[in-house]
Amino acid sequence: MTTDNNALCPELLVYKDDAIMSQHTQDLLKSLAQKYIWWKTPEEAVSMPGRVIAQVMNIGDYADVQLLVSTVGDEALREVIRDAEPGQFNERSWTYWHYRLGLSDIDQVPALPTRRVA
Repeated sequence: MTTDNNALCPELLVYKDDAIMSQHTQDLLKSLAQKYIWWKTPEEAVSMPGRVIAQVMNIGDYADVQLLVSTVGDEALREVIRDAEPGQFNERSWTYWHYRLGLSDIDQVPALPTRRVA
């Protein structure tokens, strides 16, 4: 099932806080988690779908990224970028996704999230 890349994916209403996902989306995220979140079981990883999505956005191969985009849509990806945690993206991916998702103009990409020590 594909969605309009400019609309919030109805398959992934909110990717955080116990996301409501179709079986198709859940199966895709489990498959991607097995490849990109190798330190957890797919079931554990898919309980945090935003983490799976971020990992694919950061280090996914072209085919996996295209499949992810067609399944969850651009708005879900924008949410993941907006809520990114320190260390989830490298500089190259961070910049690419800001441009690709229309979140930044040329030379206006915000700094990567940083860890804060209290």
